[in-house]
Amino acid sequence: MSLYHETAALLTATGAPSGSIKSRIFGNKELKSPPAQVYALALESCKWSGVLKEVVENAQLLQTERKLTPALAILLVHDYLVNKSGIALPQTHGLRAAIERHKARLGSEFTRARLRRRCATVDELRAVVEAESRTGPVHPRWIRVNTIKSTVDDQLETTFKGFEIVPSVQDVISAPVGSKTLCLDGHVPNLIAASPGTDFTKTEAYKTGAIILQDKASCFPAYLLDPRPEDGDVIDACAAPGNKTTHLAAIIRGRDSTEQKIYAFEKDRNRAKTLDMMVKQAGSDSFTVIHRGQDFLKVDPGDKAYKKVTALLLDPSCSGSGIVGRDDLPDFHLPEGPVKASAGKGDKKAAPAGKTDRKRKREDNENKPPAVVVDDDGETTEFTSEKDLNARIEALASFQLTLLLRAFTFPHAKKITYSTCSVYAGENEHVVLKALSSEIAKNQGWRILARDRQIRGMQEWPVRGDVDACDGDETVAEACIRTYRDDGRGVMGFFVAGFVRGDDGSEVDAKDDEGPFVRDEEGRIIRDGEGIPTLKATGKKAVDLRELGEDGEEMHIGEGPESGVVDDEGPYVRDADGRIIRDAQGMPTLKPKGKKKKKQKQKKAKAASSGPATVDTEDAVDEWGGFED
Repeated sequence: MSLYHETAALLTATGAPSGSIKSRIFGNKELKSPPAQVYALALESCKWSGVLKEVVENAQLLQTERKLTPALAILLVHDYLVNKSGIALPQTHGLRAAIERHKARLGSEFTRARLRRRCATVDELRAVVEAESRTGPVHPRWIRVNTIKSTVDDQLETTFKGFEIVPSVQDVISAPVGSKTLCLDGHVPNLIAASPGTDFTKTEAYKTGAIILQDKASCFPAYLLDPRPEDGDVIDACAAPGNKTTHLAAIIRGRDSTEQKIYAFEKDRNRAKTLDMMVKQAGSDSFTVIHRGQDFLKVDPGDKAYKKVTALLLDPSCSGSGIVGRDDLPDFHLPEGPVKASAGKGDKKAAPAGKTDRKRKREDNENKPPAVVVDDDGETTEFTSEKDLNARIEALASFQLTLLLRAFTFPHAKKITYSTCSVYAGENEHVVLKALSSEIAKNQGWRILARDRQIRGMQEWPVRGDVDACDGDETVAEACIRTYRDDGRGVMGFFVAGFVRGDDGSEVDAKDDEGPFVRDEEGRIIRDGEGIPTLKATGKKAVDLRELGEDGEEMHIGEGPESGVVDDEGPYVRDADGRIIRDAQGMPTLKPKGKKKKKQKQKKAKAASSGPATVDTEDAVDEWGGFED
């Protein structure tokens, strides 16, 4: 069968093949075997090759079966001893017979290899092999609890029962191989870091959508966007496969919002099918509208269907350089075959030609980002020249900027997050700077979401943007959020930045046709020292606090229950559900107080019929947050 011969040929290819083994396998149109099967065999055999090399050599398999090459011997013995399905060949096939003729010796040597590593069971040996085969930074298994269907407490009692809770991600990463540890993430709510290599795909929680496997950095865009009930509807412009879409949904439902909708766009119909499946599994299909095969760039921002959209999440196609790193295959250890006259004792036949050179190059370039581009289907392309790579990055950045500028044109938009899984400044800080300097941003009042205005978890994330890439602008650099896959924090390479417009991210309307209040040049409502806005119609304060007192007594914002002015529920009239009753301009209605309760009721009724209601003396900063812009 071609599976073993094709895999052996790929693993022992001479010279220095370009691209990772994964890209060479999945990009090889001449393979007769399924690429996924070839890759799985290659990866697992490489992991186990250190152990299997001992087994093959001590069983003297190559001395007896002269038709077997060292590579074929490792692949076949792997499937015979380790793979639960066994050797993928007919019972009568010559290669299978060559292995099974020696099953007793192979089995006993495999047991000796296990005991030499002080492993009581094969599962313990498997854990050791996994640990020894890691070629890159160790990452935990990140799991986001889908709060639409479950809670962290419920999952700790079921899916994670028996796990030890440790203080940090570093404790999870450094825990002994085979241990079951987890930590509750301190930056993103409902996110858990569990032991590396733990398989949660077979759990009931995963199958029902109660938990979602999602890298921590990938959770940043939706969390930074922070969609609130008052923000209206949300757009996810490049939604597939759906992790960020369902995260948005969980945040929205977590705030008991029943009005908000998510509009998820995916121009590739095949990827849209994955998005649809994930949204349904997460339980958010009732308020997520999927636009299958629709390009966000062709959407009319003025369409009345999106008149309530105030928040947009943009995670466009990028180079994927934060995900794809060094060669994804451990070293392939080959057993010594029959000794030939030309082979000296120090002859390194176990390493295929070019392997040492490739390893040295990887070490020399360990801290450099790989010249790799990943498309939306996960296909990788490696560039042999820096010029070609730069041209590709420039093309991607042009598309990313176009997408961001289009989002700026949505008339009611107040906040946007932009993210990539790239480490290149050309797709990250440079796109942010170009967007901020654009005419659209200037005309619409868009600016960067400063670090001190970000949601707490993102404020506290320590890794920020590159100051040099931001042309020395430290404010913009601090506003940008970065992650690196090899810095010990257990995340992939990622970038995210937020944009807002108006006062605290509220909408700027140059014409201001809807609002009754005077605004400054940047569209912010002008307020006095006590936070009271100025009316356009009269040029006066919307509320004069001195008029609130009796017999000319001046009242002050900040008087509380201890002053005897207000009761425990505040000074405002509330409806049956406890909500403050406001007039047409949003002013709260005062409760009557003191001995002149009846007189105050009459005054209030008269005032309500002729103009705005007044403000009482309770702490206005806490109770009356001003008017919605």
